[in-house]
Amino acid sequence: MYVRDAKNREEVWLLDHIEAMGLDETAFRSRDYVIAIDEKSNEKAGFGRIRIHKPEDAPEICELTSIGVLHAWREQGVGAHVIERLVDQAGDQGFEEVYALVGEPGYLTQFGFERIDENALPPKLQDRLESKRDGVEPDAVPVVLDVDAFEMPDRLRERFKHAEPKDEGEEEVEESPEDFGIDPDEATYKYDTGG
Repeated sequence: MYVRDAKNREEVWLLDHIEAMGLDETAFRSRDYVIAIDEKSNEKAGFGRIRIHKPEDAPEICELTSIGVLHAWREQGVGAHVIERLVDQAGDQGFEEVYALVGEPGYLTQFGFERIDENALPPKLQDRLESKRDGVEPDAVPVVLDVDAFEMPDRLRERFKHAEPKDEGEEEVEESPEDFGIDPDEATYKYDTGG
């Protein structure tokens, strides 16, 4: 199992899973994402994104967002390693801290994230928090991490080394005729026998 940058050709896969998981796809760009891959099967297991906010009158702000792990790969350290890769990228880009606006802050606190008062957020993220609460994450709260303070629990590192998909499998995204702009009640088909 490893985590790498997403490729342009994975845009549809990312968008399908972001939508299926009810995650934030605002200002989507596939190049902002990383993807966890199983090296044995080449199966995609999880993903996440860095979003850089560029206020006109303040320094740039780094937010981690749209972090998801497919059902078959959960509880195996996949999300932890996606977050680790994103934090490393943020540090490589010169950010000293990263923010996240999440409904379940407990997961991120194990890596060193700390909950902060929303009034302590940069104004750009205060607006983003409000829009997230109005949309995909009604219970969102802000957390922040000093990039140098990131810690990976040993148990998650070990799980990741031996991660394998669970038998319950991934929930497939069902495609319907409507997804292709077809009205099934009105459409006729070339080989329709009429009854």
